[in-house]
Amino acid sequence: MIVQAFLRWADKAKANDRAQAANALARAYITSGMAPAEKRAAAIAMTYLLDDPAPQVRVALSRALAPSADAPHSIVLALAEDQLEIAAPVILSSPVLSAADLVDLAAGGSAHTRALIASRPSLDIRVVAALAEVAGVEELLILLENPTARFGRVALRRMAERHGADASLRECLLNREDLPVDARHVLVEHVSDAVSGLLLVTAAMGRMRAEKIAGEAKVSAALELAGQGDAQECDALVEQMRARGELTPAFLMQVLCAGRTDFFAGALSALTQMEERRVRSILATGRYHSVRALIESAGLSRSVSSLFVDAILLWRQTLEQAPHVAVCDVLEKLVERSGKVGETDGDAAELLEIVVKFQRLEERRRARDFASALSLAAA
Repeated sequence: MIVQAFLRWADKAKANDRAQAANALARAYITSGMAPAEKRAAAIAMTYLLDDPAPQVRVALSRALAPSADAPHSIVLALAEDQLEIAAPVILSSPVLSAADLVDLAAGGSAHTRALIASRPSLDIRVVAALAEVAGVEELLILLENPTARFGRVALRRMAERHGADASLRECLLNREDLPVDARHVLVEHVSDAVSGLLLVTAAMGRMRAEKIAGEAKVSAALELAGQGDAQECDALVEQMRARGELTPAFLMQVLCAGRTDFFAGALSALTQMEERRVRSILATGRYHSVRALIESAGLSRSVSSLFVDAILLWRQTLEQAPHVAVCDVLEKLVERSGKVGETDGDAAELLEIVVKFQRLEERRRARDFASALSLAAA
């Protein structure tokens, strides 16, 4: 009877009166000790108000129900799917909305809806992942500025992959301490592409030269990243570079020259589809021919495999004799063992040039470190 009387009244009442009644009804539902029958009646009345033609009625309902964990789920969800001014209060704060609800709203809603979701406190990792997949740059910037949102590695990488070309988003991601190595690699490539594409840069040095420098910067950044992160991040970076065809002989030789042995083992495991434990065992204890067979099974030609084997065996011997030896010592021995660049040809010559270049860079680094140490001692 109470519901019937309310509905008859609502048909004749003005919009402002209906809005006040909606607010009072919702507050009574969530704060007073209604009997079960009264609660059911109130829920029916609020459901009826979801179709009220006056937006202010539904706004009043949304604002009253938004803070409560006792609000009816079906009504809150309907309000969240309404027009923006009605949906905003419940999307921003309603504890009734589950992670699954928010994922669906993010997938089917507008950019404004996703921005509201991105602003919610204590945002679940599943919702963050959904936003990473579908949201635009502006919504993701809001999400990245949300201090209580829970970010997973996959979500951060997807943001980098989808929108890493945007400078603002890239800066926000690169400033995060929890950014995984593979995501950082994606962003560094975006930076290199952006620099090589600048008109001022290409005008000053030519497009080919700019692209060459950008390519070298990508490789240097990838080498640096290959020595960072835990085993899971290393595996993710390996797989990402394998899928892109970036685990080239030239890059792998630079990895080995730089002493990134963990990454090198992971790369061989990915290229050969062999268990990493087995790969590590061969690299650590295998004889010359077994190591060479491993290298060639990764797709490297016989013309360069011997240079890789020499480098691996030198690292093995050096680490056994002096764990803290400089990289430069290994490079010197490798150049001595492999001969001069002019004495080789083809792919082997290209790889040996890489080794020699690394050797020179390492010598300069060691000289700088020595001079710095002398300056500190003198001070």
